Amino acid sequence: MSFTIQNALIPVDSGYETADVQVVDNCISAIGPKLKPAGTVINGKNKLLLPGFVNAHTHSSEMWQRGIIPPLPLELWIAELYDFTPLDPAQVYLSALGTAVETLLSGGTSVVDHLVLIPGQELETIAAAVRAYQEIGIRAFIGPLIQDESLTAGMPAGDSGIEHAAYIRSTKATLELMETAIKQFHNPAKGVNMLVAPTGIQLCSDALFEGCIELSDRYNLCRHAHLLETPAQKQLAHEKYGCSAVEHLQRIGYLSPRTSLAHCVWLDDSDIAIMAETGATVVHNPLSNLRLGSGIAPILKYRQAGVNVSFGCDGAASNDSQDLLEAIKIGSILHNITDLDYRQWITPRQSVEMASLGGAKGLNLADEMGSLTVGKKADFVLYDLTSLSLLPRTDPIGLLILGRPTNAVDSVWVNGKQIIAEGKVKTIDVDALRRDLFDRSEWTSKRQSQTVSEIEAHYRKLMNLQGYS
Repeated sequence: MSFTIQNALIPVDSGYETADVQVVDNCISAIGPKLKPAGTVINGKNKLLLPGFVNAHTHSSEMWQRGIIPPLPLELWIAELYDFTPLDPAQVYLSALGTAVETLLSGGTSVVDHLVLIPGQELETIAAAVRAYQEIGIRAFIGPLIQDESLTAGMPAGDSGIEHAAYIRSTKATLELMETAIKQFHNPAKGVNMLVAPTGIQLCSDALFEGCIELSDRYNLCRHAHLLETPAQKQLAHEKYGCSAVEHLQRIGYLSPRTSLAHCVWLDDSDIAIMAETGATVVHNPLSNLRLGSGIAPILKYRQAGVNVSFGCDGAASNDSQDLLEAIKIGSILHNITDLDYRQWITPRQSVEMASLGGAKGLNLADEMGSLTVGKKADFVLYDLTSLSLLPRTDPIGLLILGRPTNAVDSVWVNGKQIIAEGKVKTIDVDALRRDLFDRSEWTSKRQSQTVSEIEAHYRKLMNLQGYS
């Protein structure tokens, strides 16, 4: 597949320049002014061309619960989420499509889906998401969300002496399931990449982490997990290990340049040094961290220490959206209140690099995507600079990152294939998707989570909140 985008605005060190971009065999073959056209010619005049962003951490099936879970901290929020998790692979398929559409229309060309599995239908769950992502054409990285400990193990015990029920699946069976999924679905040539993705230290044994390390090494896969999202998890790590979660993950060998870790809110300076030393990536999810009261991740400290940082939306019930540009904006300017030295604040151009090249680095693909570079994959986005939300004309990237762009994405290509043209998705029927999501859901404002009722008193006592019951 060959095409040439003519007269697009592209960022350069000194500002911007108008240039043509040629794509041959799904990769960028040339960038420069007035190139001889190759293949189809596309008018890029008054449009900004940027590399595609990576939605580096989400949970697609949460779409069915967005807007309904009340203000709760993670440990209680997740209890309600699990009580009402969809149990139909058809819903997983639709919510993966919805996640992809929202990601594409906000500048993303890749999505990392930490996919919640339906018990007893695990492979069917993965197959449903794979089908959705391949149909729409987004580059997908699917990490089945696995654990081998029950939900109550995710909170510190304190002095309660709580005994946790056995998890529904053994560690051995979970690792066997993962290997089957890898063999069945891992197909980078067709846009689907499997990751090993244990939930996190709060719900996983060392045996599960170590089994994932072995699978990662044997099949050359990236690793993913949640890490220290809440203060309760920091306390839990010291209960389990007698040291920080980061130190423990380093000891067992989980951290590496192929490892991305979502949230990383409650790390101290020694933890940050370990992250820099091991080359692991932090995925910043600012909106869910605010939504769940988890805290503000020390992103400026990460950047100063040389840690790679990317952006994620997180799931659509903890955000409650998949608007990647919104997450990038909040995740950039939020830190202006954490450090008075404005020279350390994140600039719009730095935000773009974090969202594109930073995301690619976290997936061990910086040599293949993440920048407008000859030889890299044609994963990029054209933004319409005549869109009302990007006017009047000042700094195009500043308008995109610091503003509130609406209907600004004109075209999107993934691996050289055009997925969006003139702001419309070409590969699927979005109107049909809207009807399906509407017809399979219903208006509601209140519901009662049995699990939250059972564990809330323990959580409040543990966190020393007034009135335990």
